[in-house]
Amino acid sequence: MAVTTNTLLEKLDGLRSRFEEVSTLITDPSVIADQTRYVRLTKEYKELEDLMQARKRYAELLSNLQESKNLLLTETDAELKELAREEVAACEAEIPTCEEQIKLMLVPKDPEDGKNAILEIRAGTGGDEAALFAGDLFRMYAKFCESKGWKFEVSSANEGAVGGFKEVVASVTGADVYGTLKYESGVHRVQRVPATETQGRVHTSAATVAVLPEAEAFDVEIHEGEIRWETFRSSGAGGQNVNKVESGVRLRYDWKNPNTGETEEILIECTETRDQPKNKERALARLRTFIYDKEHQKYVDDIANRRKTLVSTGDRSAKIRTYNYPQGRITDHRINYTIYNLPAFVDGDIQDCIDQLMVAENAERMKEAEL
Repeated sequence: MAVTTNTLLEKLDGLRSRFEEVSTLITDPSVIADQTRYVRLTKEYKELEDLMQARKRYAELLSNLQESKNLLLTETDAELKELAREEVAACEAEIPTCEEQIKLMLVPKDPEDGKNAILEIRAGTGGDEAALFAGDLFRMYAKFCESKGWKFEVSSANEGAVGGFKEVVASVTGADVYGTLKYESGVHRVQRVPATETQGRVHTSAATVAVLPEAEAFDVEIHEGEIRWETFRSSGAGGQNVNKVESGVRLRYDWKNPNTGETEEILIECTETRDQPKNKERALARLRTFIYDKEHQKYVDDIANRRKTLVSTGDRSAKIRTYNYPQGRITDHRINYTIYNLPAFVDGDIQDCIDQLMVAENAERMKEAEL
């Protein structure tokens, strides 16, 4: 059902009192002392502030349009009438765009979108070539994150026999990281002639990408006294110092799944830095994220059931994209979108594809909300 002009203004006016209330609450010392509530309210304040600014512009356009139309009916000066016609045309051109922007802003946001993320890449079918492809994806995301000004840090890595990675995990920190990278979760396929292929035959290999919203301390409950810690000497780059100090950490934690009632042991390793306390801190952050992701699987499944496409449901078993090297193209199967700039794409230029996925998801969200 379309939203009429009056209905849209009524919705925005109804939010004005809430904006004023939140504006007062975030300056209240008792609210600031409650970090869980304070963080939630500051996020709500930013969203409402953006809506109020959009409402102001929308009201200005409607007012200018009406005034210019009135001027056309009453004004006799030819030059002023021409200016009024230009103003009417400009307002009529901008109003639909402004309305669509506001409708989208009124759709309930995914509360995870503003969070940092944990990026996991695992080689799938294809042996050594799959590990090489996982390495290509890792470099692609590292360059993309660098272009966005995000912090990209490797938490753990298991290198392949001839290069690339059997598995690599990285943390990504910045603005709206999860809301951008979540579209990358799923199975990525590559079709190309492997470097190890002597007959020149094209092979198909795969790697799985998982993007998880980074959990904050108050998102999940962890009994830290039940965590079993181990330390070990890190291997890999860094020279002899790395091998002399037990900076690597390994944690084990028995977690009961509230959805199934089953208990499983979670094992996490971190060799990201030479500082053992920092590695412990980051391993604990990954534990929170792992549990948060598991406990919110029902939320993810509910989204998948509501939507016809798999734009950002978090289904990591879904085949989402194919990288075809002989034809120089990338195809995103969720939206049937093909791009013929493979070299630039794997060099980190993936924003256009993400933008198309965002448009598709926004259309689904607006349909859900019947706006």
